[in-house]
Amino acid sequence: MATKNTTGAARRSPAPGKRAAPPEGTRAAAQNAPLDELADAESASPAEDEGAGASTYLVPGLERGLRILTEFSAREPVLGAPELSRRIGIPRTTTFRLLQTLEALGFIERANGDRQYRLSVAVLRLGFEYLSSLELTDFGTPVLERLRDATGLSTHLLIRDGRDVVFVAKAQTREPMFSSVKVHVGTRLPAHATVHGQVLMGDLSLTELRGLYPEKQLERYTDRTPATVADLYARVREFAEQGYALSEGSFETGISVVSAPVRDQSSRIVAALTATVPRSDIGSEAERAPLVTAVCAAALDLSARLNYRPLPGDPTAAQAAQGRSVHAG
Repeated sequence: MATKNTTGAARRSPAPGKRAAPPEGTRAAAQNAPLDELADAESASPAEDEGAGASTYLVPGLERGLRILTEFSAREPVLGAPELSRRIGIPRTTTFRLLQTLEALGFIERANGDRQYRLSVAVLRLGFEYLSSLELTDFGTPVLERLRDATGLSTHLLIRDGRDVVFVAKAQTREPMFSSVKVHVGTRLPAHATVHGQVLMGDLSLTELRGLYPEKQLERYTDRTPATVADLYARVREFAEQGYALSEGSFETGISVVSAPVRDQSSRIVAALTATVPRSDIGSEAERAPLVTAVCAAALDLSARLNYRPLPGDPTAAQAAQGRSVHAG
């Protein structure tokens, strides 16, 4: 789904409604507890569970197995047991047992002989099941197809997963001259370096961005990539205030995009909708303006399907309205 930074996935803050992870001391104790004690913990009654308050019962083997899966990425598709053991901080013998279990269930497979592994088809199946369950993609696909037909360009829908953006739906252009632009569903890109990500971070404060990017210098892909969190925040605010983002070869040479935010009923940004132009510039203002309007109108259409009602001063809605007023005139 391209660059992936999931090594910290297990350390992310829990989503609302989910239990928080226990203190490190508690976790360590659970991981070192005898198997019979763990079995007793797993079989605890709901009443006992509720009585535990904010505490939680972790299953160490399951947690470790899932953490192993999150270590694989587009950058590192193949990993060996010694490296996984070092990263997760567990004995090699335990790592081997976990790998054998994941292999038996079809989540990983052998690569480069016997000593290394890569993700297997069961992970892909889970990913597709997740995508098919998303109301966002159900509603978004026809919107993408209409935008593609109106512009002749490939269109995409993306969400943010931590420091990555993930392509979750697409409508490939039928124009032969533009068919070279092909991005697969599931592709990941670095959020801070792409306008997609900068649009998706439009709701974040500077403090939240600093929590997401604690490093002093951000990884740069081109001379247009924000170098610091302050630079990133300035870019995020600029795009949030104008209601869309336009990039001409700023992440990948020969590719330009127009991207606009999709909001849900709570006015939260949940996706970015984009149209891709297969050249390093979009062209004249006369060519840009209708494309910006079309992308913003499509994003607003999808937002409406998610029960969003534009707030006064919504810049994306204003951009879409400009196009309607021009046509009406």
